[in-house]
Amino acid sequence: MNTMKKNYKIALIGLGLLFIVGAGFTYDKYFEIAKNIEIFANVYKEINANYVDETDPSKLMKAGIDAMLNTLDPFTNYISEVQIENYRLAIEGKYNGIGARAKKIGDYVTITEVYKDYPAFKAGLQIGDQVLAVNGLDAKGKDSEDLYQIMRGMPKSEVQVTIMRPGSKEKLNLKLVRDEVNIPNVPYSGMVNENIGYIILNTFTENAGKNVQDAFKKLKAENPGLKGIIFDLRENGGGLLHEAVNVCNTFLPQGQLIASTRSKTRETDQSYKTNSNAVDEQIPLVILINKNSASASEIVSGTIQDLDRGVLIGQISYGKGLVQNTKDVGYNAKVKLTISKYYIPSGRCIQSSKYENGVKVHLPDSLRSSFKTRNGRVVYDGGGVDPDIEMKEADHPEIVQKILDQNMLFNYCTDYSLKNPPPADPKTYRFNEVEDFINYLKKNQFDDLSPLELKLKELETEAQKSKTKELDQEIATIKKDLNEKQWLDIEEHKELLRNLIEEELTGRVFYEGGRLLCRLQHDPLVKEAISVLNNSDRYQSILKGSKSK
Repeated sequence: MNTMKKNYKIALIGLGLLFIVGAGFTYDKYFEIAKNIEIFANVYKEINANYVDETDPSKLMKAGIDAMLNTLDPFTNYISEVQIENYRLAIEGKYNGIGARAKKIGDYVTITEVYKDYPAFKAGLQIGDQVLAVNGLDAKGKDSEDLYQIMRGMPKSEVQVTIMRPGSKEKLNLKLVRDEVNIPNVPYSGMVNENIGYIILNTFTENAGKNVQDAFKKLKAENPGLKGIIFDLRENGGGLLHEAVNVCNTFLPQGQLIASTRSKTRETDQSYKTNSNAVDEQIPLVILINKNSASASEIVSGTIQDLDRGVLIGQISYGKGLVQNTKDVGYNAKVKLTISKYYIPSGRCIQSSKYENGVKVHLPDSLRSSFKTRNGRVVYDGGGVDPDIEMKEADHPEIVQKILDQNMLFNYCTDYSLKNPPPADPKTYRFNEVEDFINYLKKNQFDDLSPLELKLKELETEAQKSKTKELDQEIATIKKDLNEKQWLDIEEHKELLRNLIEEELTGRVFYEGGRLLCRLQHDPLVKEAISVLNNSDRYQSILKGSKSK
């Protein structure tokens, strides 16, 4: 009996010590937090009070918070009060403003896109219009982000915009009445031929699942011969996890596990399953992905692959297997922080496991863990979703990207629109004046400023200092060769330039839906998807066997 009492006392002492030690750890942690908050506040006050130059308290604090969060992952961010409308746009697909996009071209911000049926459209704002002033304030030299802060505001409030329209010599004053702008997450759906349908989803904002399902139901109702669907998730950076589940529910039955999340504490782990009947569990499905398909896009594409429900075509996806949540931190500001990792049905997490200088490094399959799909196909974790049919990246060649970055194509289309009738049909419109565009580039002295050419300019400067005529002649010869190569490169990519001009011109008449419909006519991934869906044997063999290249 005495021995039992003795053991009991020892156990109580042990538990007490454990509690004291645990409490000590907790105390130390909270003491460190309190101490460092006090230090940070004191430094912040001293800088604002005594620094030699004037400081902006808000910018200074945001810089400090951003620096702290930069030590974590790229997806944990501080959202200040002035950024809250951008946050609403990313999460909800809506914001309060005028419904237009713009970029700085030359001295002024120029309208590059107008959303149909919203304030900018109703007021008559057009693509190519230069914004000279907003509410009487000179806009010269302002960036597009500066103007966004002015143009966004409460619904029914007014904003006065002074513009210069291409082809006009007179300034125009437009009154825009701000409203809630809802950017469609399914900007286009339709038939790419007599029996294959196409749906594109730009972002997983609210109602993404419902909108995809509605688009699919409409295609089925209007096209009794529908025998395959192309679902485009390229450039889709993700969004709401529950909408990824709802999108999957379009093609997968009720009760199907889509994703599970694991966090710091097991009590907060969750599983996400479909909760309704599928729109269609059998129709052949192809999903298009690329290197910018991320997060919710990877949940959908990875789940469809894990369950052998469809074929993936494109490039390996981004590799974001983390889940974020937002917390209010006062004064209409928020912090978006990573709270868990998600895992798709095979058990894999597609979060990229290696970064160098903030850039994802693709790991070879030998360094990734393998998992199996429902049919036994091998798939891998740790670096994005691998497509079943891998196709070359659709990035623009460097010379074409330089033309776009210098706004040459945009400005040409603005001039061209003033002198020529608009496209009548985005599906059939063809631009047959590429040579005219090339002459425009020459007339406007387009220069691709290649790295070699920039180095040559440095050499030319040194040669002029040394006054070496022989070297001057050599440099002149190389410059001539580089210039000729530039125009040969442009000639090589004439067909791509033709396609881009067609998209820009049709987009100005038929808006985003027309731009997408035009692009579909020459999209190599769409053509490959049609080929797969029209060949049942090939489609089934991919789902049962190995990857096709």
